Amino acid sequence: MSRLTLLVCQLLVAVVVLGLWQLLATVPIFGRMLLPPFFFSNPVDVGSQIVDWFSTGVIWKHLMITLWESILAFAIGSIAGVAVGFWFARQPRVAAIFDPYVKMANALPRVVLAPIFTLWLGLGIWSKVALGVTLVFFIVFFNVYQGVKEVSTTSRSLSSSGGMLWRRIIRLIESSHCARVMPCCATSLKPWQAVQA
Repeated sequence: MSRLTLLVCQLLVAVVVLGLWQLLATVPIFGRMLLPPFFFSNPVDVGSQIVDWFSTGVIWKHLMITLWESILAFAIGSIAGVAVGFWFARQPRVAAIFDPYVKMANALPRVVLAPIFTLWLGLGIWSKVALGVTLVFFIVFFNVYQGVKEVSTTSRSLSSSGGMLWRRIIRLIESSHCARVMPCCATSLKPWQAVQA
């Protein structure tokens, strides 16, 4: 399938879905509305509302707050994930002790954490940032932890026995797993974008 054909098919799916939504939300079928207006809007009204928000400038403030929340969550989650992942990989005893707790925390559904963070941190930006941090942290943490562990023990022992400075050891490890960390940072943005939407 060519790229153009694929694009046309994807656009066709969007047009069909929007057309069905408009039809079912505005035209009665067998005497009743399948998508009642009290619960469902329609694409035309949604589109006109979005245009109105942008034309009046009301939306910009909210978009800036969302962007700020996303940046904070990504920065805090990434820095914490890299630091803790590196620490756990360099300290196997610490990793063994905390392993079940980290896995248990990762297994918690994020939807359950949202109201807890709201109770703890209030309705401001910090409850959303905390939720975003939980989404980003574990993705970055597990990739950094695995990446640092995969650096060959020969390289690590040679570097430490040769009196190499800690900065150089960290550079060796970074160069070995940097290719693994960068994609995981990009991946960690995807669930957070979905939550913000």
